[in-house]
Amino acid sequence: MDFRDTLEEAEYRAKTRAWLQEHCPVPFPRTGLLTGGPLEEIDESPQTRQRQRDWRRLLFDAGYTLQSWPKEWGGRGLPPIYDAIFNQEAAAVGAPGLGVAHLERVVMMAGTPEQREKFVMPTMRGDLQWCQGFSEPSGGSDLAALKTRAVLDGDHYVVNGAKLWTSGATHADWCFLLARTEPDAPKHRGITILLVDMKTPGVRPGGVKTTDAGTHTAEVAFDDVIVPVGNRIGDPGAGWQLAMGALAYERGPGDVGVLPGYRSELLMLEDVAAERGLIGDPVIRERLAWAYVVGEVLEKDTIKQLSLRVADRPPGQEGSVTKLLWSSTVQEIEHVVLDVVGPDAVTGRRPGWWSSYFRSRPASVYGGTEQIQRNIVSQRILGMPRPAR
Repeated sequence: MDFRDTLEEAEYRAKTRAWLQEHCPVPFPRTGLLTGGPLEEIDESPQTRQRQRDWRRLLFDAGYTLQSWPKEWGGRGLPPIYDAIFNQEAAAVGAPGLGVAHLERVVMMAGTPEQREKFVMPTMRGDLQWCQGFSEPSGGSDLAALKTRAVLDGDHYVVNGAKLWTSGATHADWCFLLARTEPDAPKHRGITILLVDMKTPGVRPGGVKTTDAGTHTAEVAFDDVIVPVGNRIGDPGAGWQLAMGALAYERGPGDVGVLPGYRSELLMLEDVAAERGLIGDPVIRERLAWAYVVGEVLEKDTIKQLSLRVADRPPGQEGSVTKLLWSSTVQEIEHVVLDVVGPDAVTGRRPGWWSSYFRSRPASVYGGTEQIQRNIVSQRILGMPRPAR
């Protein structure tokens, strides 16, 4: 496999780099893992969120947002490697990438024409912000054990329950909600997807403060929330299969903007090591080298997955391999951060690095825990039997 750009890709990269430098002269505040080094805090201000919405509209108007979508969906039909190139260049200037758009793809595939018109393009333009109502306080890593109920009552559902670790819920416009509509069905069945307006009476999001002092995730209560039947995606009880399709995109190689972010962070770490007189320390040099190695392994796996997409293979179970590599890479690099920065990370003399470490810890839970990913790899890819109970 040739990992170098083709002539067309190199030309696209150069034009994209010039466009980004023109339209993003000032980097965005850091909002996620491994996006080019630490800042004091994750910026969750309304001003930053508005700037992100404006940025989404700018990308949409410039033709970047839908560039890899099928032409029949209003896209340009470019291979997904172009999204990867854009994300790499965006990370280099401190701009948000294109994202995975996994929820929008589900609405596009399974929604009605009215739902597609109402939700997909406004979301891609940045006019609508979403949160993902999957995990629950009592469910742990077993998503199919969800207890949030949606009872059909004429032309609407009545929803009761709670969701946890719902990122962005405190400022989202809509929630992509998994709810149980058939309580007597097997647990992987009888689950339905509902699109819930976060301004509906009975929806109560509350920020959850994490170890990095941020409130970018939340617990959301649903108390007798009325959701029109017209906001159901797909058939009743078919939500599990659609949700797994969304997670296949989320776990797979879509978020390749993390790759240049880790390079940027490691370059910063080299500078810190030099400042602290550690650049010649054999232990530190070995730790930095290992961080580069695990990052390169992740990059090569990501490009391999993207090549399968180019060959018209939709994301599948192999996305679990990428997810395992991604979370382990994020956490390994943040361990190296503490080795290099040392006590300064804790004392505040080098602000931001300690928070970066804490933000890396839940990476092994995002999109499904490591245990779930390993079960998928062993049983569905390698064909190993389930363990005896």
